[in-house]
Amino acid sequence: MSSASRTTRREIAALAARMMAEEGVVDYGFAKRRAARRLGVPEKGGCLPDNAEIEAELRAWQALFQDDEQRQRLHAMRAAALELMAHLDEFDPWLTGGALDGTAGRYSELDIELYPQESAKEVEIFLLNLGLAPEHREPRRISNPPLPEAILSFDWQDVPVRLSIYPARARNQGKRRVERARRAAVEALLAQNHAAA
Repeated sequence: MSSASRTTRREIAALAARMMAEEGVVDYGFAKRRAARRLGVPEKGGCLPDNAEIEAELRAWQALFQDDEQRQRLHAMRAAALELMAHLDEFDPWLTGGALDGTAGRYSELDIELYPQESAKEVEIFLLNLGLAPEHREPRRISNPPLPEAILSFDWQDVPVRLSIYPARARNQGKRRVERARRAAVEALLAQNHAAA
């Protein structure tokens, strides 16, 4: 790869990271394509950075411009995740996304995967009984199946939440596309945050 190509990839990654941190763009693919368009770079030809390059730039941006805010937001999101996961325990909750990997910022949602024994409907009924009114979202096509049965969104402790609900059999199916953690791992992350503060 030429020096110019590396520079272009880095510029796209930096702009995509800034859009994610400041504008609330949450999808890496959308962020990099939008950044490429803004910079006048064709989306084909290997110029687009991969997600790891964007994540590195996002972490650098947050450390430089949003350090205290991002650290406090991350702690609040992990605490909210822990409490919500305790309520959802019967549905086998797993935390994923920015609250897990440490890149959550001011516009991030809590991403939690659930694996109910019967169907997504039982989760929705459970949430209604908790006094929540979840909204339905359309599951997006992703390269690695399975596709969630349903995606529900709502706020929990002033934190936006996205629940992706999969059939129980999908828990260990196929190659995992994202890292995920159970409650004990989230508790450990919170303890680390508390010890570091």
